[in-house]
Amino acid sequence: MATKIILQQEVTGLGSAGDVVEVKDGYARNYLIPRGDAIRWTRGAESQVESIKAARSARSVRDEAHAAEIKGKLEANTVNVKVRAGKDGRLYGAITAADIAAAVTETTGESIDKRTIALGNPIKSLGSHEVSVKLHDEVSAKLALNVVPA
Repeated sequence: MATKIILQQEVTGLGSAGDVVEVKDGYARNYLIPRGDAIRWTRGAESQVESIKAARSARSVRDEAHAAEIKGKLEANTVNVKVRAGKDGRLYGAITAADIAAAVTETTGESIDKRTIALGNPIKSLGSHEVSVKLHDEVSAKLALNVVPA
């Protein structure tokens, strides 16, 4: 059985904020709705779609040219993330997308949404790493990340 939902934020492989999609009941009930990624579709909730889309466009990158400009800044700089680490270079936790977004803002002055950062595997060691950032539908940037002890 399928359930109609309204996405409140981007879900990889499903859609972006404000999209109305149909998913399996269990996926909506057990995963998307409890995490706050979606709400159930109703006629009343349908009126919220425009406000969700307006909020998404306000915080997203303006257009492809602006995304290319930000890409240039991201790829030109190496972002340093300071973390607590043990003697052997292992971290006490993992680097999160929020940590990376804060470091990017501090380094380049550009504010990026943490949900646009794609971490393949959790970063749990010191040294150089590469992270992908999806700035626009057609523009992705490779971010050079340097994890250093605090």
